[in-house]
Amino acid sequence: MEKLNDANISSIIPLMTPESLKNEFPVSDQLKEQIISYRKEVKDILEKKDDRMLAIVGPCSIHDPKAAMEYAERLLELRERYKDRLCIIMRVYFEKPRTALGWRGLILDPDLDGSYKLEKGLRQARKLLLDINAMGLPAGSEILDPIVPQYISDLVSWAAIGARTTESQTHRELTSGLSMPVGFKNGTDGSMDVAINGIKSALHPHSFIGIDKQGQTCVLNTKGNKTGHPILRGGKNGPNYYEEIIEDTEELLIKEGLQPTVIIDCSHENSGKKYFRQERVMNSIMDQRRRGRSSIAGFMLESNLHEGKQAIPEDKSLLEYGISITDACISFNTTSELLYSAYKVLKGH
Repeated sequence: MEKLNDANISSIIPLMTPESLKNEFPVSDQLKEQIISYRKEVKDILEKKDDRMLAIVGPCSIHDPKAAMEYAERLLELRERYKDRLCIIMRVYFEKPRTALGWRGLILDPDLDGSYKLEKGLRQARKLLLDINAMGLPAGSEILDPIVPQYISDLVSWAAIGARTTESQTHRELTSGLSMPVGFKNGTDGSMDVAINGIKSALHPHSFIGIDKQGQTCVLNTKGNKTGHPILRGGKNGPNYYEEIIEDTEELLIKEGLQPTVIIDCSHENSGKKYFRQERVMNSIMDQRRRGRSSIAGFMLESNLHEGKQAIPEDKSLLEYGISITDACISFNTTSELLYSAYKVLKGH
Protein backbone atom coordinates (compact mmCIF):
# COMPACT_ATOMS: atom_id res chain seq x y z
CA MET A 1 0.00 0.00 0.00
CA GLU A 2 1.23 3.46 -0.83
CA LYS A 3 2.04 5.83 2.02
CA LEU A 4 -0.48 8.57 2.73
CA ASN A 5 2.11 10.84 4.43
CA ASP A 6 5.82 11.40 3.80
CA ALA A 7 5.70 9.43 0.56
CA ASN A 8 8.71 11.34 -0.77
CA ILE A 9 10.59 11.76 2.53
CA SER A 10 13.59 9.46 2.81
CA SER A 11 14.52 10.40 6.39
CA ILE A 12 13.77 12.85 9.21
CA ILE A 13 16.74 13.86 11.38
CA PRO A 14 16.25 15.88 14.58
CA LEU A 15 18.19 19.17 14.69
CA MET A 16 19.62 20.89 17.75
CA THR A 17 17.60 23.83 19.04
CA PRO A 18 18.63 27.47 18.54
CA GLU A 19 19.00 27.75 22.31
CA SER A 20 21.50 24.88 22.49
CA LEU A 21 23.63 26.41 19.70
CA LYS A 22 23.54 29.82 21.38
CA ASN A 23 24.57 28.25 24.69
CA GLU A 24 27.49 26.60 22.89
CA PHE A 25 28.52 29.89 21.25
CA PRO A 26 27.19 32.64 23.55
CA VAL A 27 27.26 36.40 22.98
CA SER A 28 28.78 38.46 25.79
CA ASP A 29 26.96 41.53 27.11
CA GLN A 30 29.72 43.69 25.64
CA LEU A 31 29.32 42.13 22.21
CA LYS A 32 25.53 42.54 22.37
CA GLU A 33 25.98 46.28 22.89
CA GLN A 34 28.52 46.37 20.07
CA ILE A 35 26.12 44.73 17.58
CA ILE A 36 23.28 47.03 18.66
CA SER A 37 25.59 49.98 17.96
CA TYR A 38 26.47 48.57 14.50
CA ARG A 39 22.77 48.30 13.66
CA LYS A 40 22.23 51.90 14.78
CA GLU A 41 25.06 53.04 12.50
CA VAL A 42 23.33 51.40 9.54
CA LYS A 43 19.93 52.81 10.49
CA ASP A 44 21.32 56.33 10.87
CA ILE A 45 22.95 56.20 7.43
CA LEU A 46 19.74 54.94 5.81
CA GLU A 47 17.76 57.71 7.53
CA LYS A 48 20.27 60.41 6.49
CA LYS A 49 21.24 61.16 10.10
CA ASP A 50 24.79 60.08 9.22
CA ASP A 51 26.26 61.21 5.88
CA ARG A 52 28.69 58.31 5.53
CA MET A 53 28.13 55.51 3.00
CA LEU A 54 27.52 51.85 3.71
CA ALA A 55 30.01 49.49 2.09
CA ILE A 56 28.83 45.86 2.23
CA VAL A 57 31.87 44.00 1.03
CA GLY A 58 32.93 40.37 0.95
CA PRO A 59 32.72 36.95 -0.67
CA CYS A 60 29.74 35.90 -2.76
CA SER A 61 29.50 32.99 -0.31
CA ILE A 62 31.55 31.60 2.57
CA HIS A 63 32.88 28.08 2.06
CA ASP A 64 36.19 28.19 3.99
CA PRO A 65 36.06 29.74 7.50
CA LYS A 66 39.86 30.08 7.59
CA ALA A 67 39.94 32.16 4.39
CA ALA A 68 36.93 34.14 5.64
CA MET A 69 38.80 35.06 8.82
CA GLU A 70 41.85 36.18 6.85
CA TYR A 71 39.57 38.31 4.68
CA ALA A 72 37.89 39.77 7.79
CA GLU A 73 41.22 40.71 9.36
CA ARG A 74 42.26 42.56 6.22
CA LEU A 75 38.86 44.25 5.84
CA LEU A 76 38.93 45.39 9.47
CA GLU A 77 42.04 47.46 8.72
CA LEU A 78 40.12 49.28 5.98
CA ARG A 79 37.07 49.77 8.21
CA GLU A 80 39.26 51.51 10.76
CA ARG A 81 41.17 53.53 8.17
CA TYR A 82 38.07 54.89 6.41
CA LYS A 83 35.54 54.93 9.26
CA ASP A 84 34.92 58.70 9.13
CA ARG A 85 33.46 58.41 5.60
CA LEU A 86 32.54 54.73 5.16
CA CYS A 87 30.72 52.22 7.35
CA ILE A 88 32.25 48.96 6.14
CA ILE A 89 30.32 45.74 6.81
CA MET A 90 31.59 42.30 5.83
CA ARG A 91 29.34 40.32 3.53
CA VAL A 92 29.02 36.91 5.27
CA TYR A 93 26.63 34.78 3.21
CA PHE A 94 25.95 31.18 4.28
CA GLU A 95 22.96 30.26 2.11
CA LYS A 96 22.76 30.36 -1.67
CA PRO A 97 19.49 30.34 -3.62
CA ARG A 98 19.87 28.27 -6.77
CA THR A 99 18.09 28.76 -10.08
CA ALA A 100 18.10 24.98 -10.54
CA LEU A 101 20.75 22.90 -8.74
CA GLY A 102 24.11 23.59 -7.13
CA TRP A 103 25.91 23.99 -3.81
CA ARG A 104 23.52 25.60 -1.35
CA GLY A 105 25.92 27.16 1.12
CA LEU A 106 28.02 26.47 4.21
CA ILE A 107 25.10 25.96 6.60
CA LEU A 108 23.37 23.30 4.51
CA ASP A 109 26.44 21.60 3.04
CA PRO A 110 29.65 22.48 4.93
CA ASP A 111 31.63 19.61 3.41
CA LEU A 112 30.75 20.69 -0.17
CA ASP A 113 29.77 17.15 -1.09
CA GLY A 114 25.99 16.90 -0.77
CA SER A 115 26.17 15.28 2.68
CA TYR A 116 24.10 18.10 4.25
CA LYS A 117 25.62 18.07 7.73
CA LEU A 118 23.48 20.95 8.97
CA GLU A 119 24.57 20.88 12.61
CA LYS A 120 28.21 21.17 11.52
CA GLY A 121 27.27 24.00 9.16
CA LEU A 122 25.31 25.90 11.81
CA ARG A 123 28.19 25.56 14.30
CA GLN A 124 30.73 26.82 11.76
CA ALA A 125 28.48 29.71 10.74
CA ARG A 126 27.76 30.86 14.30
CA LYS A 127 31.39 30.57 15.39
CA LEU A 128 32.57 32.53 12.35
CA LEU A 129 30.03 35.30 12.94
CA LEU A 130 31.07 35.48 16.60
CA ASP A 131 34.75 35.73 15.70
CA ILE A 132 34.16 38.40 13.03
CA ASN A 133 32.03 40.53 15.35
CA ALA A 134 34.44 40.09 18.26
CA MET A 135 37.30 41.54 16.23
CA GLY A 136 35.26 44.73 15.66
CA LEU A 137 33.77 44.08 12.23
CA PRO A 138 29.98 44.02 11.66
CA ALA A 139 28.49 41.27 9.50
CA GLY A 140 25.80 41.35 6.81
CA SER A 141 24.01 38.30 5.43
CA GLU A 142 21.16 37.19 3.19
CA ILE A 143 18.08 35.71 4.86
CA LEU A 144 16.90 32.69 2.90
CA ASP A 145 15.65 29.82 5.08
CA PRO A 146 13.00 31.15 7.52
CA ILE A 147 14.21 28.94 10.40
CA VAL A 148 17.95 29.74 10.21
CA PRO A 149 17.65 33.30 11.65
CA GLN A 150 16.77 31.82 15.06
CA TYR A 151 20.28 30.32 15.10
CA ILE A 152 22.42 33.24 13.88
CA SER A 153 20.51 36.52 13.36
CA ASP A 154 21.62 37.98 16.70
CA LEU A 155 25.08 38.28 15.12
CA VAL A 156 23.93 40.04 11.93
CA SER A 157 23.91 43.86 11.69
CA TRP A 158 22.40 44.20 8.19
CA ALA A 159 20.47 41.69 6.11
CA ALA A 160 19.23 41.29 2.56
CA ILE A 161 16.26 39.57 0.99
CA GLY A 162 17.41 38.23 -2.36
CA ALA A 163 15.92 38.84 -5.79
CA ARG A 164 14.35 35.37 -5.91
CA THR A 165 12.62 35.77 -2.53
CA THR A 166 11.79 39.49 -2.38
CA GLU A 167 8.29 38.65 -3.67
CA SER A 168 7.80 35.91 -1.07
CA GLN A 169 5.16 36.59 1.57
CA THR A 170 7.07 34.33 3.96
CA HIS A 171 10.17 36.54 3.73
CA ARG A 172 8.17 39.76 4.05
CA GLU A 173 6.56 38.46 7.24
CA LEU A 174 9.92 37.23 8.52
CA THR A 175 11.52 40.63 7.84
CA SER A 176 8.80 42.35 9.86
CA GLY A 177 10.18 40.61 12.94
CA LEU A 178 13.92 40.88 12.30
CA SER A 179 15.96 43.15 14.58
CA MET A 180 18.34 44.63 12.01
CA PRO A 181 17.90 46.85 8.92
CA VAL A 182 16.91 44.77 5.89
CA GLY A 183 17.32 45.52 2.18
CA PHE A 184 14.98 44.10 -0.47
CA LYS A 185 16.55 43.44 -3.86
CA ASN A 186 14.59 44.28 -6.98
CA GLY A 187 13.19 41.25 -8.80
CA THR A 188 15.22 39.22 -11.26
CA ASP A 189 13.29 40.95 -14.06
CA GLY A 190 14.54 44.31 -12.76
CA SER A 191 11.18 45.37 -11.36
CA MET A 192 11.29 47.76 -8.40
CA ASP A 193 7.63 47.16 -7.56
CA VAL A 194 8.29 43.84 -5.82
CA ALA A 195 11.02 45.37 -3.64
CA ILE A 196 8.89 48.37 -2.68
CA ASN A 197 5.90 46.14 -1.95
CA GLY A 198 8.19 44.00 0.21
CA ILE A 199 9.36 47.05 2.18
CA LYS A 200 5.77 48.25 2.65
CA SER A 201 4.58 44.82 3.79
CA ALA A 202 7.46 44.38 6.26
CA LEU A 203 6.70 47.79 7.78
CA HIS A 204 3.56 46.38 9.33
CA PRO A 205 2.90 43.81 12.07
CA HIS A 206 2.38 40.20 10.96
CA SER A 207 1.59 36.83 12.50
CA PHE A 208 3.12 33.65 11.11
CA ILE A 209 4.23 30.14 12.06
CA GLY A 210 7.85 29.70 13.14
CA ILE A 211 9.94 28.31 15.98
CA ASP A 212 11.18 29.76 19.25
CA LYS A 213 14.62 29.30 20.86
CA GLN A 214 13.59 25.90 22.21
CA GLY A 215 12.58 24.73 18.74
CA GLN A 216 8.88 24.77 19.66
CA THR A 217 6.50 25.54 16.79
CA CYS A 218 4.85 28.87 17.60
CA VAL A 219 2.78 31.70 16.24
CA LEU A 220 5.15 34.67 16.02
CA ASN A 221 3.55 38.11 16.27
CA THR A 222 5.75 40.93 14.96
CA LYS A 223 5.89 44.71 15.38
CA GLY A 224 7.02 45.57 11.84
CA ASN A 225 10.46 46.54 10.59
CA LYS A 226 10.87 50.28 9.89
CA THR A 227 14.32 50.00 8.29
CA GLY A 228 13.48 48.36 4.95
CA HIS A 229 15.17 49.77 1.83
CA PRO A 230 15.63 48.76 -1.81
CA ILE A 231 18.78 47.23 -3.27
CA LEU A 232 19.28 47.84 -6.99
CA ARG A 233 20.98 44.79 -8.55
CA GLY A 234 19.93 45.04 -12.20
CA GLY A 235 17.64 42.66 -14.04
CA LYS A 236 17.14 40.70 -17.22
CA ASN A 237 16.85 43.97 -19.16
CA GLY A 238 20.24 45.17 -17.93
CA PRO A 239 21.78 47.36 -15.21
CA ASN A 240 19.76 49.77 -13.06
CA TYR A 241 22.47 51.89 -11.44
CA TYR A 242 22.10 54.68 -14.02
CA GLU A 243 21.16 58.12 -12.72
CA GLU A 244 17.78 58.36 -14.45
CA ILE A 245 16.72 54.98 -12.99
CA ILE A 246 17.77 56.09 -9.50
CA GLU A 247 15.78 59.32 -9.97
CA ASP A 248 12.72 57.26 -10.93
CA THR A 249 13.24 55.03 -7.89
CA GLU A 250 13.50 58.04 -5.58
CA GLU A 251 10.21 59.41 -6.95
CA LEU A 252 8.54 56.02 -6.53
CA LEU A 253 9.71 55.71 -2.92
CA ILE A 254 8.53 59.24 -2.07
CA LYS A 255 5.17 58.54 -3.71
CA GLU A 256 4.79 55.47 -1.48
CA GLY A 257 5.71 57.44 1.64
CA LEU A 258 9.08 55.72 2.02
CA GLN A 259 12.57 57.08 2.66
CA PRO A 260 14.20 57.87 -0.75
CA THR A 261 17.28 55.80 0.01
CA VAL A 262 18.85 53.02 -2.07
CA ILE A 263 21.79 50.65 -1.94
CA ILE A 264 23.39 49.60 -5.22
CA ASP A 265 24.73 46.09 -5.75
CA CYS A 266 27.76 46.41 -8.04
CA SER A 267 27.57 42.73 -8.98
CA HIS A 268 24.88 40.50 -10.50
CA GLU A 269 23.05 42.06 -13.45
CA ASN A 270 24.54 45.50 -12.76
CA SER A 271 27.89 44.04 -13.81
CA GLY A 272 26.44 41.67 -16.39
CA LYS A 273 27.78 38.90 -14.12
CA LYS A 274 31.32 39.91 -15.10
CA TYR A 275 33.12 40.53 -11.83
CA PHE A 276 35.64 43.02 -13.24
CA ARG A 277 32.79 45.37 -14.24
CA GLN A 278 32.03 46.05 -10.58
CA GLU A 279 34.65 48.80 -10.77
CA ARG A 280 32.64 50.46 -13.56
CA VAL A 281 29.51 50.45 -11.37
CA MET A 282 31.46 51.86 -8.42
CA ASN A 283 32.80 54.69 -10.57
CA SER A 284 29.26 55.65 -11.55
CA ILE A 285 28.02 55.48 -7.94
CA MET A 286 30.79 57.71 -6.68
CA ASP A 287 30.38 60.16 -9.56
CA GLN A 288 26.71 60.47 -8.64
CA ARG A 289 27.54 60.97 -4.96
CA ARG A 290 30.12 63.60 -5.90
CA ARG A 291 27.38 65.49 -7.71
CA GLY A 292 25.09 65.40 -4.69
CA ARG A 293 22.91 62.30 -5.14
CA SER A 294 22.79 61.43 -1.44
CA SER A 295 19.91 58.97 -1.93
CA ILE A 296 22.60 56.39 -2.75
CA ALA A 297 23.29 55.34 0.84
CA GLY A 298 25.63 52.47 0.08
CA PHE A 299 27.00 49.82 -2.24
CA MET A 300 27.71 46.10 -2.31
CA LEU A 301 30.84 44.45 -3.71
CA GLU A 302 31.46 40.74 -4.27
CA SER A 303 35.07 40.37 -3.24
CA ASN A 304 37.40 37.61 -2.08
CA LEU A 305 41.08 37.22 -1.28
CA HIS A 306 41.75 36.40 -4.94
CA GLU A 307 39.77 37.17 -8.08
CA GLY A 308 37.59 34.88 -10.16
CA LYS A 309 35.83 31.65 -9.26
CA GLN A 310 36.46 27.91 -9.31
CA ALA A 311 34.43 24.75 -9.66
CA ILE A 312 34.20 22.43 -6.65
CA PRO A 313 36.59 19.54 -7.40
CA GLU A 314 35.79 15.97 -6.37
CA ASP A 315 39.03 16.01 -4.37
CA LYS A 316 38.44 18.93 -1.98
CA SER A 317 42.17 19.21 -1.26
CA LEU A 318 42.51 20.68 -4.76
CA LEU A 319 40.39 23.74 -3.89
CA GLU A 320 42.37 26.93 -4.38
CA TYR A 321 42.55 29.06 -1.23
CA GLY A 322 40.64 32.34 -1.17
CA ILE A 323 38.80 31.90 -4.49
CA SER A 324 34.99 31.84 -4.74
CA ILE A 325 33.08 28.66 -5.55
CA THR A 326 29.91 30.56 -6.49
CA ASP A 327 29.89 33.95 -8.29
CA ALA A 328 33.24 35.31 -9.46
CA CYS A 329 34.67 38.02 -7.19
CA ILE A 330 37.18 40.83 -7.45
CA SER A 331 40.40 40.43 -5.47
CA PHE A 332 41.04 42.01 -2.09
CA ASN A 333 43.68 44.25 -3.65
CA THR A 334 41.14 45.61 -6.15
CA THR A 335 38.63 46.00 -3.31
CA SER A 336 41.14 48.02 -1.33
CA GLU A 337 41.72 50.33 -4.30
CA LEU A 338 37.97 50.85 -4.84
CA LEU A 339 37.34 51.65 -1.17
CA TYR A 340 40.22 54.12 -1.18
CA SER A 341 38.77 55.81 -4.29
CA ALA A 342 35.34 56.00 -2.64
CA TYR A 343 36.88 57.45 0.49
CA LYS A 344 38.66 60.18 -1.50
CA VAL A 345 35.41 61.19 -3.19
CA LEU A 346 33.55 61.35 0.11
CA LYS A 347 36.32 63.37 1.70
CA GLY A 348 36.10 65.84 -1.19
CA HIS A 349 39.65 65.26 -2.42
